Amino acid sequence: MVIQLAVGIILVLWLTKASAVEVAKPGCQDRCGDVVIPYPFGIGANCSADETFSITCNRSFSPHKPFISSTNLEVLEISLEGTVRVNNPVLTSNCANRVDGLDVSLMETPLFFSGTHNRFTAMGCDNLALITRQDTVIGGCMSICNITSRESTCFGINCCQTTIPPFLKFINASLRSIDPNNDQKECKYAFMVDQEWFTNLTDPYVVQNLENVPAVLQWRTLGFCSSFVTYIPSANSSVTLCGTNALCSNQSSNYLCSCDRGYEGNPYLPDGCQDIDECSRHEDNCEMSCVNTQGSYNCSCTPGYLSIGHRCYKLNDITPPNRLRMVIIGPSTGLGVLFLLVAAWWSCKILKRRKKTKLKEKFFKRNGGLLLQQQLSSGGEGNVEKTKLFTAKELEKATDHYNENRILGQGGQGTVYKGMLTDGRIVAVKKSKLVDERKLEQFINEVVILSQINHRNVVKLHGCCLETQVPLLVYEFVPNGTLYQYIHDQNEEFPLSWNMRVRIAAEIAGALSYLHSAASIPIFHRDIKSTNILLDDKYRAKVSDFGTSRSIAIDQTHLTTRVQGTFGYLDPEYFQSSQFTEKSDVYSFGVVLVELLTGQKPISSTGSEERGLATYFIMTMKENHLFDILDARVLKEGGKEEIMGAASLAKRCLNLNGRKRPTMKEVAMELEGIRMSHGAPASSQQICEEVEYIESELDGCWAGGSTLTGSSSDKIFSSSQPLLDTQE
Repeated sequence: MVIQLAVGIILVLWLTKASAVEVAKPGCQDRCGDVVIPYPFGIGANCSADETFSITCNRSFSPHKPFISSTNLEVLEISLEGTVRVNNPVLTSNCANRVDGLDVSLMETPLFFSGTHNRFTAMGCDNLALITRQDTVIGGCMSICNITSRESTCFGINCCQTTIPPFLKFINASLRSIDPNNDQKECKYAFMVDQEWFTNLTDPYVVQNLENVPAVLQWRTLGFCSSFVTYIPSANSSVTLCGTNALCSNQSSNYLCSCDRGYEGNPYLPDGCQDIDECSRHEDNCEMSCVNTQGSYNCSCTPGYLSIGHRCYKLNDITPPNRLRMVIIGPSTGLGVLFLLVAAWWSCKILKRRKKTKLKEKFFKRNGGLLLQQQLSSGGEGNVEKTKLFTAKELEKATDHYNENRILGQGGQGTVYKGMLTDGRIVAVKKSKLVDERKLEQFINEVVILSQINHRNVVKLHGCCLETQVPLLVYEFVPNGTLYQYIHDQNEEFPLSWNMRVRIAAEIAGALSYLHSAASIPIFHRDIKSTNILLDDKYRAKVSDFGTSRSIAIDQTHLTTRVQGTFGYLDPEYFQSSQFTEKSDVYSFGVVLVELLTGQKPISSTGSEERGLATYFIMTMKENHLFDILDARVLKEGGKEEIMGAASLAKRCLNLNGRKRPTMKEVAMELEGIRMSHGAPASSQQICEEVEYIESELDGCWAGGSTLTGSSSDKIFSSSQPLLDTQE
């Protein structure tokens, strides 16, 4: 009796231990207060996958509260499906008894804000809430005033919401008045919030009394898994891949783990996935008895019964013919069902392929493919190069199925991926936003013009793909980044010398001059800035991002459009009148020229205010303090007369009256003159070639002429569609 009791106790203890599901690393704390902390997260030394997954349990609260060690955000819930809910701070401005919130950075962590779960939300009267990255607005919303009533909704009246870009790791929000000249100094709020939590609030304005609101972060573990090997990029990484009875799935350069069917637990632990007692879940399906197996279950019949499926039939009740019939029907039914499943799968595959082909044809026609083919077939033999129509399969292969690791830049006009064609050429593939069907003829005409032009200071188009939902454009790959990076992130190994600054400015001016005055159809770029000037392998300037560019008739002087552009480069005259002229491009170029001279950013913060470089530069020149703000290398290498000439030219470009600004042709000629006065003069043949790019109406060159024009190339770019959008 005693032995039986002891055996029973041991069995109960063993079953209890076996039924417990481990979530934390063995020997580590698995919860903090009411929150379960599963591995790869962990509390204490050697309890997390690495220090970025470390959790601090603050015991000064009751109950205790967990915080992410690297960000100090309070953890509300961790899901092994790749999400973690945290308490995110509410940002305020002009609010009594409230301290303005700090920016939230997840840069050094495996976390990022979920674009599907979260919404960027702003509250308050006359509130323009913007999310910025590197002085560029990437999102935001605007809430207007309605003092008389306050609805429990968030559609722009005292409250507004917007989606956020994917993989957002940094919130740098600014709250300001919609009309800067009529700032009402109202209390303003902005926060990233879990949309499901916010929607369930009966009164959303209760958030104004909170310091934190729930937000959802996504997390990923670094590594790569396949059916053969599992690879961890960092040799020092302590991240363990999926345990036994677990499935590993790739997520870009990361991976996620999940337990196999019939198992549950923590798939990131070596033995974290435990077998589920299937019999307790499926006991109603078994006629007699159930036997649990690893990951599944079997129904068994007592002697004298025949098992067919999950049913037990008494042998005495089945006559020999019926028994034979049952034995034949069972396998035959199984084979029949299997055949039907295979036939259905094959039919579904054929239908999907047919549907995919029809969809490609539909997109090709909608995106103007037939019109493009017609224009290409009618082109003359003198065309420099015909536009290549790439297939969707070609570009998927070139970009590794649009792998996130291939992204070169994202912006308002689309996303740019780095790719390699089958002939070995490295290209940039632009996945544009949806095209207005009413402008398809204009879009195709611009693509045709662009494909036939080869200007050395304009990024070259190789072709396009029109059989996808959005047009895909293929351009040459420019390897050395943007002029913005080169100016503001200089290194001693390859400094930006005075000669290079003048040469780059002359190349940009030459390209713009060609666009304005030498092309058969004049082009206004409309978004000239240092981030849209790329540098090739020899650090020559390449004008890019023609996503907002427009072509105009030769007798047309301006475009009337809604105002768009980039803060710091926007022409004040265009901002007030909504009329964009060629002199608006001149103003933007003037800001770039000032950047080259001073090495300062177009918008900089001084205390609580933002200062525009253009206004600061003009004010400094009026006060005769120009040499106090110039870049040190410019002062060291440039001659005084050359510097003053370039500065005077920049000042004229920045004139508030557009009519008093020089044309880009005049700018290019003056810069080339400054360039030649500093270095050795070019040969007469070279000067002649460069003059022809801008002064195409001249029949020849002066012998040792006194006026030089800016460099350009022998062809010109024109497009009303996006080109390379490296940063918005």
